[in-house]
Amino acid sequence: MPHSAPVVAEPVMLELVDEDGRTIGTAEKLTAHQAPGRLHRAFSVFLFDADGRLLLQRRAREKYHSPGVWSNTCCGHPFPGEPPFLAATRRTAEELGAAPALLREAGTVRYNHPDPASGLVEQEYNHLFAGLVTQPPRPDPAEVLDTAFVTPEALARLREESTFSAWFGTVLDAARPVIREVTGAAAGW
Repeated sequence: MPHSAPVVAEPVMLELVDEDGRTIGTAEKLTAHQAPGRLHRAFSVFLFDADGRLLLQRRAREKYHSPGVWSNTCCGHPFPGEPPFLAATRRTAEELGAAPALLREAGTVRYNHPDPASGLVEQEYNHLFAGLVTQPPRPDPAEVLDTAFVTPEALARLREESTFSAWFGTVLDAARPVIREVTGAAAGW
């Protein structure tokens, strides 16, 4: 019986950017997140159902970064050269098994958030997206531990009771103007 060579995973590369979001190079994912962190391109997605409830995900416990905490619908990093909009739709479908029915750009935000639990640093130039989802999520258990659709009131209670990703408040606040357009004023976002 022939022996096969062990499978070696290719390193995941991120796109490094300057303060204006211009690409200046690449770095391996874990290296880019090690203190003090290297500024890199990221995205955050906020999807809502027909009732204006936000789809949250609780990150899988096996994730190396921010495991087991609640966060926005989907977040991640485009591959070098991949448009953030395409990366956002791709990862939402991969992680949650549901593609956005509508997705709009909601600006960018730059932040530096150390994660006290892991010691890693989120030094990101984050492209924000807000939209609608019409399919029930079918999360990939390697990526997502749980999901929940929440109203603004339910989110406030959950944030008091549970741990959220270090970046959650920053990206939610930055995306609110477009979130309000997508959900309508009655939703209360």
